[in-house]
Amino acid sequence: MESALSSLPTIPIIIATALADSINPCVIGVLLFLIAFLNKTFGSPRRMLLGGLYYTSVVYLTYLILGLGIIQFTVSFGFARAFYIGAAIIAIFAGLLEIKDYFWYGKGFTLQMMPGGSERLRYYTNKIETMQKMHPFLGFLFIGVIGIFVVLVELPCTGAPYLAILAVISETKAIGGNIFASGVMPLLLLYNLVFVAPLLVIIGLSYFGKSSDAMENWRKENRGIMRLGIGLFLLALGGYMIYSVA
Repeated sequence: MESALSSLPTIPIIIATALADSINPCVIGVLLFLIAFLNKTFGSPRRMLLGGLYYTSVVYLTYLILGLGIIQFTVSFGFARAFYIGAAIIAIFAGLLEIKDYFWYGKGFTLQMMPGGSERLRYYTNKIETMQKMHPFLGFLFIGVIGIFVVLVELPCTGAPYLAILAVISETKAIGGNIFASGVMPLLLLYNLVFVAPLLVIIGLSYFGKSSDAMENWRKENRGIMRLGIGLFLLALGGYMIYSVA
């Protein structure tokens, strides 16, 4: 059983999972909303660029800290194997829901922000404008608060791929208990770098003149196929994880 787990191609799985996670319509939609708001509030492509990069950096660090905490907890208390199997089951269930949304988008139970998340996000973004009037630095600083908030409220929508990869890492790389001496950190750094890469591309496109409305229309037109791709990948990943412990 251990040899099957240790033979998992960890780095290819991490890159593929991060790519699947990064094209989630939830993640892209929130960023496009924020970019449009920043363009309107700051009135400067340069300041929008700085705000977008700051937001992405906060998302990166928040996901990284969250991942390290989950792995440390599961390994320290001996839950790595149970977490691995549970994450595989969650990945399969989430994959089925994502595929369902390709055929019946938004119908029935679906993976989305926590209830009230969208309303709170609009409330917090409006706070940027208020703080911007008080002092430009305060408005910019509050973007970081939004980054942390978005990571937390988007977990039901984006969490399944990340949970799966955290389970793979904790079961195959953190057996000794010391996550900082077992190669865990480079793997999480890699995952989150791939995860935020599309966000950086979107910010760059906006900076060079691509309108948020045009990108949002593209997102809506393609969100079904994005869900299908994520769903098929999660089914394959979850099935492979179950197979590895069979």
